[in-house]
Amino acid sequence: MTDEEIIALIKREVKPALGCTEPIAVALAVAKATEIISENCSCPKGWRLKAHFHLEISVSANILKNGMGVGIPGTGMVGLPVAAALGAVCGDSSRGLEALSALTPEAVARAKELVAGKKVKVSVADTDRLLYVKATVAVEGGGIASAEVDPHAYAIIEDDHDRIVETSFADKILVSSESGAAAKERSTEAYALTVREIVDFVREARYEDIAFILEDRKYNYALAMEGLEGEYGLQVGKTIRENQKEVFGDDFMSYAMGLTAAASDARMAGCTLPAMSNSGSGNQGITVSMPVIAYALKYKVDDERLARALILSNLVAIHIKHYLGKLSALCGCVVASTGSACGIVYLQGGGYEQVCAAIKNMAGNITGMVCDGAKVGCAMKVASGVSCAVQSAVLALRGTCIPSTDGIIEDDVEKTIRNIGAIGSAGMKTTDRMILDIMLCK
Repeated sequence: MTDEEIIALIKREVKPALGCTEPIAVALAVAKATEIISENCSCPKGWRLKAHFHLEISVSANILKNGMGVGIPGTGMVGLPVAAALGAVCGDSSRGLEALSALTPEAVARAKELVAGKKVKVSVADTDRLLYVKATVAVEGGGIASAEVDPHAYAIIEDDHDRIVETSFADKILVSSESGAAAKERSTEAYALTVREIVDFVREARYEDIAFILEDRKYNYALAMEGLEGEYGLQVGKTIRENQKEVFGDDFMSYAMGLTAAASDARMAGCTLPAMSNSGSGNQGITVSMPVIAYALKYKVDDERLARALILSNLVAIHIKHYLGKLSALCGCVVASTGSACGIVYLQGGGYEQVCAAIKNMAGNITGMVCDGAKVGCAMKVASGVSCAVQSAVLALRGTCIPSTDGIIEDDVEKTIRNIGAIGSAGMKTTDRMILDIMLCK
């Protein structure tokens, strides 16, 4: 891949996201369908706060799993129904994963009314796609003038959280485009990124071309501070920082664990600050960057070194996710913390061999961690991932690497990465179904 292609890949996969990306994908689809109604009908100003919406949301099992228990920003509520209602009332599809950035108290109150009035129906779609949302919006009242008795529209998202592949108004298809899976299959042969290429790019890229990645620090550090100052979720990060003398110590590992978990605490409990996401996940974006940022803060690393380390950590996570897929039964913090381990290796002077060792150490350590949905408890998994990342980096820097005689580890780091992908995407399908069954039957 050329430098330009690598930079484009990073910008495509690393972007701000407000709230957990599965509910936000639902809000985005609803917002798009609502806007289609607005564009095709005569709608007065402020109609969305007054209209009587009927929302039917059909999602893949993995979207449901990650949307059941996670906090929705600014609402004090969890789940997909309120996210869908907000998408109708105040969502802005042009903002992508920040579709709910125009949240207001009035919008939240109206969304809660729609949910309480049972105007939002969520069901599991009959689809093999891991990431699928179909949002159908029907409207009555609100001052809408239209030839249609009940104006209705839908929008479909597939394969990427912000990839709208089909829209319709009044049963007429407006837009139909190639799905993410088809595009990925078509371009698989063109994908040739390797860990060697990533490390070379990190070393040789012009700083001015990669300085944009420092936005990671702006977004995710702000979330960490919010998590430490507020009382979000399980307060994992705050607890780690407040017990540094008696239990955790004031070393880099506890500092990194505390900051990273605090950012996850805030995000998963409905904080209204956006995260810088990675591969469609805010928690992965937090985990891939905050340990690296924590190292830079503690040891006063300059911006250029930090930018190169963040490029490395983000790219390694993106590279692994290429083989794993956007959603799976494998916890995303496994992938993200593998990326941050590589970033820490770079900041401590390690090279390609040490980066490969860090990846293998992580693969041999926490590959089996399962994803049981997005929720406040994710902050504990994030803290565990950071701890493993620091261990793996330190071992790699002293020349210690899990050998190829162990489990899924191979001498070739690319084969090891493919093994992780195969386990998470194919090997754990039954696990994924069982987890969802357990969650739905509680």
